[in-house]
Amino acid sequence: MKPQPVRVVVVDDHILFRRGLVGLLADMGDFEVVGEANDGEEAERLIKILLPDVVLMDINMPKMNGIEVVKAIRKARIPVRILMLTISKNDADLIGAVRAGADGYLLKSSDPDELRQGLLNVYQGQGALSQEVTGTVLKALARSSEANTGSILSEREMDVLACLARGLNTQQISNQLFISENTVKTHIRHILDKLDAANRAGAVAKAVQLGIIQKDNE
Repeated sequence: MKPQPVRVVVVDDHILFRRGLVGLLADMGDFEVVGEANDGEEAERLIKILLPDVVLMDINMPKMNGIEVVKAIRKARIPVRILMLTISKNDADLIGAVRAGADGYLLKSSDPDELRQGLLNVYQGQGALSQEVTGTVLKALARSSEANTGSILSEREMDVLACLARGLNTQQISNQLFISENTVKTHIRHILDKLDAANRAGAVAKAVQLGIIQKDNE
């Protein structure tokens, strides 16, 4: 039996881009677009009514920006995954989005396969970061390294956190560190608890804030 499509609400104030995105998702076959919003206020209202599986949302919008919508949805404790899709590579937007509770952050320059996989990843409870955004995170980590306040994580948890900052999923971390996927999940759970983060992207953002990852010297 074919699995049920992932129910998606698309939020973007540029109507031509939004309609193109809706058509692209329809062609993929994995997704059902159940709603569209033109601004942040409309997005918040639709999300609360439709309760989609995933919200695909821009940051810069009228009335309420994407980060404000994420905060409102998380405050309302609505069980929905949120993937930001934006042109912004700005550190403040990236860190602000994941600290607010976004599950992933992709750039509009992403190719269709990256978008599809990103949506499926966040739907399954994993993070999604564009490669270019990963570089932004690592640069932010480097800038904050001098203010390092000391790690609250174990050495292995630090290894796993570094992999998360690179955008690796559970299987990739398992292969990278030569540990089982269950062990990876256990380490991630401990990381989330220790950093008081809601998800993987939030853990990376909190690490940026605390400066607990050392600069990559490579």
